[in-house]
Amino acid sequence: MKRRLAIPLTHPRYESLRLREMLVEQYETGVVATAGLIAHGRGEAFDYLLGETLIPPAMSAIKMAAASIVIAEHPVISVNGNLAALAAREVAELSRVADMDVEVNLFYRSQDRELAIKQVLGEAGVKRILGVGNDASKQIPELGSERRRVDPRGILSADLVLVPLEDGDRTEALRRMGKKVIAVDLNPLSRTSVSASISIVGNIVLVMPTLIDEVKAIEQSPREKLNAMVDRFDNRKNLEECIRLIAHRLLDLRLQDQKLPKYLEAAD
Repeated sequence: MKRRLAIPLTHPRYESLRLREMLVEQYETGVVATAGLIAHGRGEAFDYLLGETLIPPAMSAIKMAAASIVIAEHPVISVNGNLAALAAREVAELSRVADMDVEVNLFYRSQDRELAIKQVLGEAGVKRILGVGNDASKQIPELGSERRRVDPRGILSADLVLVPLEDGDRTEALRRMGKKVIAVDLNPLSRTSVSASISIVGNIVLVMPTLIDEVKAIEQSPREKLNAMVDRFDNRKNLEECIRLIAHRLLDLRLQDQKLPKYLEAAD
């Protein structure tokens, strides 16, 4: 049974609360793991620091991600519970416009969760869903978690994997296999962000529509031009710029003519 919490449109945290409710609803259907709720809260904290918007380094990374997807021979979108809960329709749209396979890959894996996520993706319009049940018949080397189980038609044979809302262990393992990894992670300090080929530091609900638009805008561009763009991209420098922007934003907020909360005034 889905929750129906009436959130006033005038609530200052309307969008944040709406996303939380989406996750809780899908937690109750079995799509989202308990740990997924915790992970979302951690991401929210970084989203506040980013100003709840797509910062310029994120936009740069999205452009590089789109170019990488367009020139890839076999790009795959990896889907976990949180992504299915928050952006299933966008997964379907990106899969269609970029001709990407979609594979379910879970840390907290169970047949019930796989089937629940498959249903959500199917209802959103994903035509072919890999990695469910016995289809995840191969393993990523040197990876101990359930994420090691992959579909030979999907992640195993991909040259590029989009891993929104994922963990660092698998990102590192995929890189060791020689795959290009595009991460979407609100934390620029995470192992996922640091290990990925391209790290988009932003909220998935903002990133996915923007990534889709960018793929559409450049899909007819010369491949030589796109390759040159991607080759020039420095992911570490982009992450450093994200961290600098967070630091500058915090300093700007501190220097604004705003009254500090009383507990901060006492400590100031």
